[in-house]
Amino acid sequence: MAVMAELTRRAALRLGVGAAGLLGSGVLLNPPSSYATGNAFPTRESGSFVSAARGGLETNWIIARPPGQTAPLRPVIALHCKDGDAAWVMDLGVEEELAKLTAAGHPPFAVVAVDGGNTYWRPHASGGDSGAMVLGELIPMLADKGIDTSRVGFMGWSMGGYGAMLLGTRLGAARTAGICAISPAIYMTYFGAPAGAFDSVDDWRTNSVFNLAPKLAPIPLRVDCGTSDSFFYATKSFVGQLNPRPAGEFTPGGHDVSYWRAQLPAELAWMDS
Repeated sequence: MAVMAELTRRAALRLGVGAAGLLGSGVLLNPPSSYATGNAFPTRESGSFVSAARGGLETNWIIARPPGQTAPLRPVIALHCKDGDAAWVMDLGVEEELAKLTAAGHPPFAVVAVDGGNTYWRPHASGGDSGAMVLGELIPMLADKGIDTSRVGFMGWSMGGYGAMLLGTRLGAARTAGICAISPAIYMTYFGAPAGAFDSVDDWRTNSVFNLAPKLAPIPLRVDCGTSDSFFYATKSFVGQLNPRPAGEFTPGGHDVSYWRAQLPAELAWMDS
């Protein structure tokens, strides 16, 4: 499998989302009946919605929780790689690792995955904006699913690692609890990026991850990448420009599911710290 954006007010209005709806506390005000009666939420919940931000595409979502949870949990929004989807994220072992963390005494949290297509979690001239979908549609929806969205975390793999940093900085430090970018798809030049990643050289310059450094500074950040990954040198260069230096490490491994599964326990534990 081949592995391998701040939501503006104008974009929010296009989606019919007011500033209060996008940037409000998101605290659960009308808990679902399962919470109101004290029954445990399911460990895995899934569904779909028609996303206006993605041009009317049916968009699947999955929420994973540790077992036995009866109260709203803070979420980590997990963004898939290129050619992935919500189910791909869960297949990394998310549900099992959440259960292990909670059993070991870590505070519980939820992981939310959603289909985003291959648009790098940001708008393109061709139409559709999966980043706007996450910020303006998915996150507001979660309050009706027993999720406390007053603050959220982001994590992602490859294309999703880039997207996690992009969306975390767009949501802002006040609401972004932390970002974990795993093997992020970082392109040093426009011509080094695959077709469809950027619309033009100017688009690459505007949306390069290197422009995010000042906005990332106040947000807890972790970056992991394998030393045999094709993005290793670009990621190392990017990390070297960050102040403060992020958590995470460069360890042996490639740009593949084996590396990502091996890193997942430590990354979820970091998101919970």
